[in-house]
Amino acid sequence: MKRHFIRFILILGIMVPLSMNLVQCSPQPAADVELNKQKNLDFLVENSKRADIQVTASGLQYQILAEGNGNRPGATDFVTVNYAGSLISGQVFDKGDGIRFPLNGVIPGWTEGLQLMQQGAKFRFYIPSALAYGNRGAGHVIPPDATLIFDVELVKIDRAV
Repeated sequence: MKRHFIRFILILGIMVPLSMNLVQCSPQPAADVELNKQKNLDFLVENSKRADIQVTASGLQYQILAEGNGNRPGATDFVTVNYAGSLISGQVFDKGDGIRFPLNGVIPGWTEGLQLMQQGAKFRFYIPSALAYGNRGAGHVIPPDATLIFDVELVKIDRAV
């Protein structure tokens, strides 16, 4: 089922008045919340063992899909990205092309991850729930304690003034 929302309010935590279509996730019964939390933790543990995965001190995991050759953004810069977001089940909940936002106005996993990228790079982020929406989730789009997977291409950096 597709629902009409405002871009980034639920997904990246900032208000940008662009419309988008999000796929609604099924609500989880309370009994499944703990099972979901454990499945997401198990996924991150196993994923971190892969040779192509790097893990930061905060727990953010990332895979370099394509190197960039430009500058890296600072936390207060504006960035333009192409991205797709999914859950560990593979369910895509959001995607966007040419989306511009302030890097310090999004979930911590994005702020940290994008600062690792050079302009032109494409990374896959595995964002633990603690760096995203935690145990509250985001409406019916992102369940509680969900690990978020984002393929992100850093298209452009606009330096903060």
